[in-house]
Amino acid sequence: MKRISIIMAAAAFVFGAHPASADWLQWRGPGGLGVTTEKAPITWSAKDNIAWKHAMPGAGGSCPIIMGDRVFITCYSGYGVEKNAGDQKSLKRHLICVDRKSGKPMWTRDFPAPLPEPQYSGYQALHGYASNTPISDGKLIWIFLGRDGVYCYDLEGNQKWHKSVGNGTHGWGSGTSLVLHNDKVIVNASVESGSLIAFNKNTGEQVWASKTMRSSWNTPVLVKLANGSTELAVATNPIMYGFDPDTGNELWRATTYNWYVCPSLVANDGVVYGLQHSICVAVKAGGKGDVTDSNVLWKKNFGHVVSSPIYYKGHVYFCSQGTAYCVDAADGTALYKERLKGANGDFYASPIVADGKIYYVSRNHGAFVVEAGAKFKQLAHNTLTPDTSVFNATPSVSGSQLFLRSDRFLYCIGK
Repeated sequence: MKRISIIMAAAAFVFGAHPASADWLQWRGPGGLGVTTEKAPITWSAKDNIAWKHAMPGAGGSCPIIMGDRVFITCYSGYGVEKNAGDQKSLKRHLICVDRKSGKPMWTRDFPAPLPEPQYSGYQALHGYASNTPISDGKLIWIFLGRDGVYCYDLEGNQKWHKSVGNGTHGWGSGTSLVLHNDKVIVNASVESGSLIAFNKNTGEQVWASKTMRSSWNTPVLVKLANGSTELAVATNPIMYGFDPDTGNELWRATTYNWYVCPSLVANDGVVYGLQHSICVAVKAGGKGDVTDSNVLWKKNFGHVVSSPIYYKGHVYFCSQGTAYCVDAADGTALYKERLKGANGDFYASPIVADGKIYYVSRNHGAFVVEAGAKFKQLAHNTLTPDTSVFNATPSVSGSQLFLRSDRFLYCIGK
């Protein structure tokens, strides 16, 4: 037994100082729920508590994922980085592997965009052409590039497979991220083909597809039920769906919305919570057929257009145009609506919770740290002045460090 312990310790040393438990392998981290028990820095500035700052080769709104001593992120260049600048024929996406210790790129892979892409204007201009966060199982990495499809790479940058999910485009662009379930990688290709599609994660073979996605820009979430089963929930206009992630069969549906849906769902103890424009809703999963009348637990007339909610210890939190909300998850009662001190403008990044603290990232006016709980307590307002770039990406946490990207830079915060 002692010999096994020594071998395991040696392996941990060889493969990096940051254990697997500290990895942040997808959008919003473990389960896509945005909650970690790890600590993260509470205060920082452009000069203080910054491990490194890396100038990206292009813009983007995707989030960094972290595996051991590597950080993976996507961006785009050649067109749409500056307003009305560049030729769409030059548009490329990039997958970058960054050394976590130094912030320097280890390798980069480039992807010329299949044209035409939506014109860089309107809502497309607010987030650009690289808003889909990569996902990894610790051995492989998958990226979604809209109408360019899904790619699979190993950790050294070798392509394993590439599959199309449809050729559709939208003036608002593509923004959903991937989900892993057992041996499947699942993508909400609402823009590209109106589909929810599952591929074998190792071979790229299509396992199933469901033609039910409508006006949906959110990432599906896996929902654990008390009986040990798992469902896949996703929000569309006007329906929230529950699917069997192994077969793609529709399990239940609830009419909950009245317009397009950007915020992703979160789940806890078999209950799914969602936002949309002026709606905040809770739906009990595990039903069959139309559960609108039976499983919609509550529905309130407040919400947000872009960023997703977060569930933490009986409360649902979100931020809308600088106002932080805390909602009782049991009945939807708003426990507080408080203006974040120093906030101005809107929030596209989704909040996360680290060590009982909520992190809200503004597009242009810094990041705010709030104590989680039924009473509002703002702990910090951090800015990176003189950096004037735009922050659309949800932060990532690993090894007590916060990883934050803008349309120009990738920051590792916390020494």
